[in-house]
Order: sequence, then C-alpha cells, then structure tokens
Amino acid sequence: MARRIVLAVLALVVAVLGVVAVPLGLVTASQDTHDFRDEAAASATTLGNTAEEWLDDGNHGAALDRTVRQLSGAGDRVRVVDTAGRTVASTATPPSAPRAQLSRAMATGRMSAYPVDDYYAVIAPVKSDRGSGSVGAVVLARPTADINRRIATLWGIIAVIASAGLIAAALVAIGLAKWVSRPLSELERAAQALGDGELSTRSPDGTGPSEVRRLAGNFNLMAARLEALVRGHQATMADVSHQLRTPLAALRLRLDLLAQDSDATAAAELAGAQDEIARLSRLVNGLLAVARAENVDTQHVAVPVAALVRTRVAAWRPAADERDVTLQTDLDPVSTRMGEGQLEQILDNLIANALDALPPGGNISISAKAAGDRARIAVADNGPGMSRQQQELAFRRFATSNGGGTGLGLAIVDRLTVASGGKASLSDTPGGGLTVTIELPLARPDRGQRRHSAAGRLRTL
Repeated sequence: MARRIVLAVLALVVAVLGVVAVPLGLVTASQDTHDFRDEAAASATTLGNTAEEWLDDGNHGAALDRTVRQLSGAGDRVRVVDTAGRTVASTATPPSAPRAQLSRAMATGRMSAYPVDDYYAVIAPVKSDRGSGSVGAVVLARPTADINRRIATLWGIIAVIASAGLIAAALVAIGLAKWVSRPLSELERAAQALGDGELSTRSPDGTGPSEVRRLAGNFNLMAARLEALVRGHQATMADVSHQLRTPLAALRLRLDLLAQDSDATAAAELAGAQDEIARLSRLVNGLLAVARAENVDTQHVAVPVAALVRTRVAAWRPAADERDVTLQTDLDPVSTRMGEGQLEQILDNLIANALDALPPGGNISISAKAAGDRARIAVADNGPGMSRQQQELAFRRFATSNGGGTGLGLAIVDRLTVASGGKASLSDTPGGGLTVTIELPLARPDRGQRRHSAAGRLRTL
C-alpha cells in the first residue's frame, strides 16, 4: 500500500510537471529563438541600409566600415556584395553564401535565412532608394552559441525545479504512506494474530488518519467481545463436561449393579440401556472435541507432515491389519503450521472413519504433497464412498452415513483445518471410494533458520 501511495503521488507530480513545465520550456525556448532570429534579421536590414548609401548613392563607406566593425566586435561575421557578386565590405572572416541564394535575394528583394555550422546566416537584399531594384546584398552570420547556452540553461533550471519538486513530493508521499500504512500494517498483524487464536491481541488505535483509528478501535472492540464470547463458551463447555460426565458415569455404574441381580430379560434391557449410555458418552465427548476445535487458541508451530503421517500410520496399522485393511503412504517432505497435536487429531479421525467404512480387503492411501504455497494431504479409500448430497453435508455436526457413528469426526476435522488457515474438501476416489483432502499453509523458515541453514551448507562445502 505504501508503495502504491508513493507511486501515485509521484505519477501525479510527473503529470503536472509534464503539463506545465515542459510546455513552458518549449514556449520560452521557441520565443528566445524567434527573438534571436528577429534580431539577426534586424541587424542585417540595418547593415543593408548602411550599404545602400555606398552602393547606390556613392557616398563614402565610412559608415559602412563602422557598422561592419561594430557587428564584428559583437561576434557577427559580415559580407557585403554588389550586383556582380564582388565583396565590397566584410569582416576578417567573411561568411560563405551560395551564389544562387545571393542572386535570388537580389532578384526577388526578399530576405532569406539558413543555418551554417554554428551560425545563423541571413541574406538581405540592398534595395535602391531610386526604385531600380536591388543594388547588392548583405550576408550576416550570427553565432548560435549564446542562444543555445541560454536554452540549455533554461532547460537545466526547469530540470532542477522538476527534480526538486519530485524529491519533495517523494518525501511527502513517503511520510504520508507511512502515516497511513503503518497503523494498517499493525491492524493486519493483529487480525492475523487473532485468526491464529491469540484472543488477547489488540491493535494500536492512536496513530494514523481518523478513519484508520476508528477502524482500529472497532477491531479492538470486536476482538474484546470475541474474546469474552470464546472464553465464556470454553468455560461453559468445561462446566458441561464436568456436569454431564459425572452423572453418566454414576448412571452406568448403577446399571452395572442392577444387571448383576437381574434375570435374563431385565439384564438384556439393562445392557441395551448401557449401550445407549455409552453412545451418549461418545456424543458428549465428540461435542466437547468439536467445541475445543472451534475455540482453539494454541500457538502455531512448524509440523513436519511426512514424519507425523508415518507415526500415525504406524499407530493405526495393528487395527488395520486386524480388519484386513491395507495402509499405504506417498509422502513428500513438506511442513505446515498448526497448533500442537491438531494434525494428529485430524489424521486419527480420517483414518478411523475410513476403517469404519471399509470391508475386509480394503485399502487406505495417505499422500502429502506441496501444491503452490499449500501442503495438500489426501486420505483416500476404496470403500462405498458418499453420494454428492452426503458429501455436501458431511462437515456438519451429526451428519453421518454410518448408523453407528456420531457424525462428529469430519466436523472436528473441518474445524481444526479452518482454525489453521486451511480448508477441507471431499471428492470421489477414482474407481470408487471417498477422498478427503486437507489443504494447509506451508511452513516457511524464518530468517534465523535460513541463516542457520545457509551457514550449515557453507560448513559442508
């Protein structure tokens, strides 16, 4: 954002300078050039009038010589010719002039001009006062060094002013960008920390524009309310856990005692009641697990996905072998950032669900790959799979395609994945079955880790 503000201000200043300074320089340079040429033409006309007194009237050429010396002292080069093209007066270094242009000027009575080397040359006819046409011509070559220097100085001044304006605009833009972007960056960091579960995070609200300060204040108010809500929800869940588990355990114990002194019919009914209590206990435990997943506020750490998957596969392999289910892995060395123990919980739920859905001889394949800036973990089975409607509802609480399940496993997976900045999705396994895909942000090494790794590589060279 700061870069965009600076670039926008500089672009605006450059546009203003382009609209104002450049046309001003062009107009001024053009006017100076026009004045220079007019002065040269006027000097040539004055010289022609002086030469006419000598060429036409036959007066002594003292005035002509004096005028030539004055022009020569000013740096001009002068030449006066008669109708035959003979030079009658000139400076020490007379200017060259094409014979054809001299003849044309005397024949038409019109002045002409042309550049020659570092001079601007003017050819002016010398007209007779007697109306007999031209009696000669004058050639005046004026050096262009002064006018070129003046124009270069003009553009130099404009460039200095424009550079100073750009520098001043850049300083103002940088200050403005920092003033606006710094509190927004703080707000972004606070929002990121809040999203990572640091509920006590607040954003500074005393700097920046009033709109940004109000935004930071509203964010802090939202964060405070969210923290109070989550803490209250967590306290409620803890109370519910204590208040429900104890009566359920006591009730189960009493049913066990009753079953010991009951006949076969009553014992069967009591066994059914115990099964329902066990199912209710699993529901309570599942609900508490979902609540903990929704209110996770643990610090995120780097998690080596491949190593962790191998650990969980080794833990579940005895259960898979008992059910005649094959566990396979295809793992790349990728890492992600999650709360400690969360990825284990996700994998345990996915593997348990797959085992429950597979018949003997089934297969579970777990892969971990890098996909852009994400770590993609896929758990695929070749079981009966789910319909499209079941897949759309699978991440909701109590949604299950298995009559004996609680419908909370995938809900826990989804909550933990979202809490870590990722997403979970379901798809059909090619050839039949269900694939659960978890996408999580890749863990990036910090500067210290990168420096340590670079130093280690250097030591090995």
